[in-house]
Amino acid sequence: MSKPRSLALPPRTRAYRLLTARGSFAVLDTAPEGAPRGTALLLPGYTGSKEDFLALLGPLSEAGYRAVAVDGRGQHETPGPRGRAAYRRKALALDAVAQAAALGDGPVHLLGHSFGGLVARAAAQLAPDAFRSLTLLSSGPGRVARSQRVRVRALRTALALLSKERVWRATRWLDSRGEEPGASDPPEIVGFLRRRWMRTRIAQLAGAGRLLLGDPDGTAALAALPLPLHLAYGDEETVWPVPELAAAAARTGAHHTVVAGAGHSPNVSHPRELADRLTAFWDRAAQLSTGSAGAARSRRAARGAAPRGPAANG
Repeated sequence: MSKPRSLALPPRTRAYRLLTARGSFAVLDTAPEGAPRGTALLLPGYTGSKEDFLALLGPLSEAGYRAVAVDGRGQHETPGPRGRAAYRRKALALDAVAQAAALGDGPVHLLGHSFGGLVARAAAQLAPDAFRSLTLLSSGPGRVARSQRVRVRALRTALALLSKERVWRATRWLDSRGEEPGASDPPEIVGFLRRRWMRTRIAQLAGAGRLLLGDPDGTAALAALPLPLHLAYGDEETVWPVPELAAAAARTGAHHTVVAGAGHSPNVSHPRELADRLTAFWDRAAQLSTGSAGAARSRRAARGAAPRGPAANG
């Protein structure tokens, strides 16, 4: 779970409901400072929300990008159905495609953090012409690490047996055991985390957990995408094994960013460094033409020609 350090909205940010062909979604939409260089759609992870990108929105805006963070269906401030079928991979992917179209800026740069990366992969495979590029942030092309699978199974079981309030208290206690003695979150952050947890649909948590547990290796499908591809993560990543992420970057020819000192949420811990790496990648991706089959082939060739290995360490 990502945990924002502040809930203050960056300058030029609006919170509203984005109307799409598949319903309305709660978003944080940050306008670019100066001449616009592009638009990015940011998808949050498991148990997360659009607020996980608050620290990143400002630096992206300052670099000239419109950045739109969204609550997916059933997440936090976006309502969602109670049925499990509503949270299947294709349904979530179609949501992301509809969100990109509703922004009205043509193809957008798509970024998925953690579980959001799984959704972003599916959306890019479903409608590649809707996107200028794909970035997987702290998100691999297959199942999460074994220790994380244990946690997800435990959470899904607890939600089936206990009230959300009791599960919330248990997860807070477990999370606190990994913190330094005396460390505590400000009351406003604790209050936000609880509200987010209580507002998120149980069906969304169960459905997303199921996808994380059973996600097949998608490396080959990633390599076949006609889009510039970027894998970014911290060198202290724990949800997906770092060697597997590095191997996926090498096998797909993806642009590869490793943020030194960052864990599972560089968007929270290293937002300015991450923004620099993202915008440099997006600037290169935007130089490629988009929209036609021939352009798609050229994008694939350009990505394959990109140098492999870490592009950012520090």
